[in-house]
Formats: sequence, C-alpha cells, structure tokens
Amino acid sequence: MDTDAPLLFEKSGDGVAWLTLNRPDVLNAMNMAVRDDLWSLLQAVRDDPEIRVAVFQGAGERAFSAGADISEFGTAPSYAESRRARGDRDVWALMLEITKPLIAAVHGFAYGAGCELPLLCDIRIASEDATFALPEVTLGYIPSAGGTQTLPRTIPPGIAREMILTGDAIDARRALTIGLVNRVVPRERLHDEAATLAAKLAALPPEAIAGVKEAMLRGAGLPLEDALRLEALIADRVRGAAGGA
Repeated sequence: MDTDAPLLFEKSGDGVAWLTLNRPDVLNAMNMAVRDDLWSLLQAVRDDPEIRVAVFQGAGERAFSAGADISEFGTAPSYAESRRARGDRDVWALMLEITKPLIAAVHGFAYGAGCELPLLCDIRIASEDATFALPEVTLGYIPSAGGTQTLPRTIPPGIAREMILTGDAIDARRALTIGLVNRVVPRERLHDEAATLAAKLAALPPEAIAGVKEAMLRGAGLPLEDALRLEALIADRVRGAAGGA
C-alpha cells in the first residue's frame, strides 16, 4: 500500500474495506486527486465480491475532512477540470448506487464535502471531538456534493435549513440528538467501534443486505404504495436467491 497516496485503501480479511482520506497536513481536504481515487476505489467496493462493507475515515488527529481543497479554486484550468471531472465521474451518485453498507467513522472537522460524504453513508459514528458544518454559503457558493438534499433527508428539515443557510457548525452531541450521527464514542474507541460494526454487517447474508439497501434507496422517492410493491419484488428475489427460505 502506498502510504503517501491521498486516499488509502485496505481490505481486511473479514470482508471490510477501509478508505482513509490521507492528507492530514491540510485537514484531509479533498482535491482532484482524492476525487479520482474515490471514483476508482468506490467501483472496486461496488464490484469486488470479497468486499461486503466499506468504512471511511480520516488520517491524522484533527479532521475527518475539512471539505474541498480551496487551493485548487480560482484558476480557469482547475475550475474547468473540476467541472469536467464532475460530469465524467460523479463520485457522489456512485456512492448512492452501492448496495453494500457504507460506514463513516468521523473525528475532528467534518466540513463541506467532509460532511456530505458521511451523509451519503448508511451509518455514521462520531468521536466526541467531531464537529459538522456545511459552510459553503460563507464562502460565496453552495454545497455541491449533495448536502442541500441529503441533510434535510437525514435530520429535521428546519434544522437542516438553519445549518445550510448559516454555515454554523454543530458538535457531536448535537449531531447525535438530531439524528445526524448514529453513535458518539470517545476518540480512542472510534476505529474499534467502526471495525466491530463493520465486521457484524459483513457477516450477514450479502443478498439480504443488498436487498434492503436497494429497497431503501430506490423506495425513498416513491409513493408508499409503489415503494411497498418494490419491497415485495425485492423480497421475492432475495428469498429466491436464498433457496426459498
């Protein structure tokens, strides 16, 4: 494994893939290189049958990720390349089509895209020092990795609007109270908590896990009657894959 890569990738023997944002000197800010690696490695997570769960984490002591690397802003070639990459490699849409559990283990700053990436995961575990924000409006632009859509679907819409409109940060305890994260643990327990949960999910029947994720993702935007019909179809398919049990 290239320990200098901007995104580290490691497969454990229990079916868990670990993706580590690895730019701690800039608070794991996401640049084009990180986006490129995410695009490739998320496809590996999606397509590798040995991978049953993926966990995202940040390197270093200060941040999961402080968001987009603003040092790449402000020049025409960089901006044009960023827009082209967004069209050609929609990382965030790719995350939404993965029917394997995605876990975010968040510590320190989770700002901008560093908050939006966990919002695209199924389960979010935060350390006690974690803080979350979508501060884009304070910089003159808007969240563009799904935050305006995923945050109001995750927490009460009124609270989501306040966070997005003001750019204000919230701490881990507040995030737990409003449902932004599932668990809050001491910093020293964050990795182990995520690893234990990931191993538990990886040991479950993969067809059933993929089925429930598909039902939840595809059904979220449907009228209830149509969503229930979808659930029944997926349930029949999963039962068939399990031998009719």
